Amino acid sequence: MEGQETSRVMPAEQTRTATTGAAVRLTNVARRWGSVAALDGVSLTVAAGTFCVLLGPSGCGKTTCLRIVAGLETASGGTVEIGGRDVTNLPPAERGVAMVFQSYALFPHLNVAENIVFGLRARSVAPAERKRRLDRAVEILGIGHLLARRPAQLSGGQQQRVALGRAIVAEAPVCLMDEPLSNLDAQLRADMRREILALQRRLGITMLYVTHDQTEAMGMADQVVLLRDGHIEQDAPPADVYATPATAFAASFIGTPPMNLIKLPDSGTIAGALLGPPGVGLLAGIRPESLRLGGQGISAVVSHAEYLGADTVVACRLADGQSLLARLPGRAGLPDGAAVTFDFDRADLHLFDAASGRRLPTNA
Repeated sequence: MEGQETSRVMPAEQTRTATTGAAVRLTNVARRWGSVAALDGVSLTVAAGTFCVLLGPSGCGKTTCLRIVAGLETASGGTVEIGGRDVTNLPPAERGVAMVFQSYALFPHLNVAENIVFGLRARSVAPAERKRRLDRAVEILGIGHLLARRPAQLSGGQQQRVALGRAIVAEAPVCLMDEPLSNLDAQLRADMRREILALQRRLGITMLYVTHDQTEAMGMADQVVLLRDGHIEQDAPPADVYATPATAFAASFIGTPPMNLIKLPDSGTIAGALLGPPGVGLLAGIRPESLRLGGQGISAVVSHAEYLGADTVVACRLADGQSLLARLPGRAGLPDGAAVTFDFDRADLHLFDAASGRRLPTNA
């Protein structure tokens, strides 16, 4: 059963194998269907050996971007380079990439061993070399006892490992993953996140990983590329996206719960607190975990308090009807309708232009 799946986390400090990563560069890549643009001038560079997460909501273009790198989609414009080689017009087999799909794409009539080496057999790789690569993948993933089983006899986590094994035996410098954990339960997803990250570190490969789950992005990535409506909102390490979001969208997408974005009046003062300079069209951003009870900060009324064990998420309403979330440590006994005040440090305040969404300096 999936709930009984045991995690086999591989230490990141293990000696890396001969497989090495290759840099991936996209320059002004576009993908259009008539007047609809799935990607619009996307440019990014992923250094060799980097774990890069393409993050964003459904329909933002992240899977299209991944498929263009793989050669499964044709770009309407721009170039794709892998390892310094222009692969824009090359077929998938000549790009030096392996891919793990959301559905795992296992052949139901083949056993685990046959599924793993299927691609090698199709490329007429010698039997001795196929066995060497199979043995290596089996040792890395700990699935030797599953080789004679068929996919229907495997749990979700075991099927995921078989799909990973197929990517490992390809010995490609770049591995592409399209939401590979979306079909697993929460605990198994957490286990598999650690395994995939340890696998990438051990093999030294470049990995492009698509997800809409910002928890996966924050926990796994060296580089987060946040997409929205076919363009890049921010391209930075996860800590930077969290600490200094480039746009209001980035601020609201990263973080659990998301950042509070409060529309400021001309005075810059709301609910008793000065949150920004006088002006028109400003948003003040503050993360729920940056708020603390007491002081002479923002006045609000509690709508609902949700106790989550380690902390309590308190949903509040400001005097002008805007909502405010606070994440407080432990159990905060706040009844619905209670009047509260939240204090915060000025260093935790973010300012955005309401029209463009772009970040502004807090001393503007």
